[in-house]
Amino acid sequence: MNMDNKVLACVDQSPWADHVADYAAWAAQRLDTPLEFLHVIDRHPERGSGKDHSGSIGVGAQEALLTELSEHDAAFARDAREQGRVFLNRLRERATGAGAGCIDTRQRYGELEETLVEQQQDVRLIVIGRRGESAATTQRDLGRNVERVVRALTRPILTVTDAFRAPQKVLVAYDGGGITRRGIDMLATSPLLRGLDVHVLMSGPERPGAPKDIEQACATLTAGGLTASGRIIPGDPEQVIAQYAANEGMDLLVMGAWSHSPLRSLLFGSKTSDLLRSARLPVLLLR
Repeated sequence: MNMDNKVLACVDQSPWADHVADYAAWAAQRLDTPLEFLHVIDRHPERGSGKDHSGSIGVGAQEALLTELSEHDAAFARDAREQGRVFLNRLRERATGAGAGCIDTRQRYGELEETLVEQQQDVRLIVIGRRGESAATTQRDLGRNVERVVRALTRPILTVTDAFRAPQKVLVAYDGGGITRRGIDMLATSPLLRGLDVHVLMSGPERPGAPKDIEQACATLTAGGLTASGRIIPGDPEQVIAQYAANEGMDLLVMGAWSHSPLRSLLFGSKTSDLLRSARLPVLLLR
C-alpha cells in the first residue's frame, strides 16, 4: 500500500475520535488520497501499582521488586497495544463505511508532537481533535497538545470538535499576510474545497489596500475552479469571524495559525487560540 501524500488522522481513545475519523474520511475522499489512522501510546503514563513500597528492603527484595515492576510494565504495554488495535480496527471500519478507500492504521510509542514531526514529510493533511482523552477530567476547551503540535508542523491541519457535517459553505479568514496568501494559492490548486461555496472575509482595522487584496484572493480561487466571494467587515477579527460564521451557516473555517512566537502569545494572547476555543465548527489551520 503506497501511503505517500496521505491524510493522517491522529486519534486517541476519547469520544472525539469518531469525529476525527469522519472528517478524515471526508478529506481523503475529496483529495483522492490514502487515509492512515495514527494512535500514539505514551511511553511514560502516570500510573501506579497501588502497593506501598516504602521502608527499607534488602537486596533480594529489591531485585524481586524490580522484576515485578518490569513484568507489570510489560503487561501494561501488551494491554495498551491490544486495546489500541481493537480501537483502530473500529475506526477503520467506520471510515470504510463512510466511503474511504485505501486505509491503514499505525500505533507508535512516544510523544505525539515528535511522532508527527517525523511523519509529516509524506502527509498532505493532518486531522486532529481540538480536545482529547484528558478533556473529560480537565474540562479544557482546547486540548493541551493542539498548539504545540500545530507550531511544530508545516502541513495543513484540520482541527475538529463536534459531530461530522459534510462542509458545503467555507469561510476563509483572510488578512492579506504571507501565510494566508500562500493558503489561498494552496486552496486554489487543491480539490479539497472544489465545488463548495467559499466566502473570503477580511476584518480588523480598515486599510486602503484591503479591497484590492480581497479581490486578488477571490480571483485566485476562481481561477482554480472554486466559487468564491469576498467581504470586508471592520472590527475585532474574533468577534467578526464568529458572528459571520454563525449568521451565514458556515461549515468550515480556514485560517492562518500562530504567526507569532509562543512567548508573544503568552504575553499578549493569541487570536488563533481564541478562535479555536470559540468556534464550534471545524477549522483548517494553514502553516
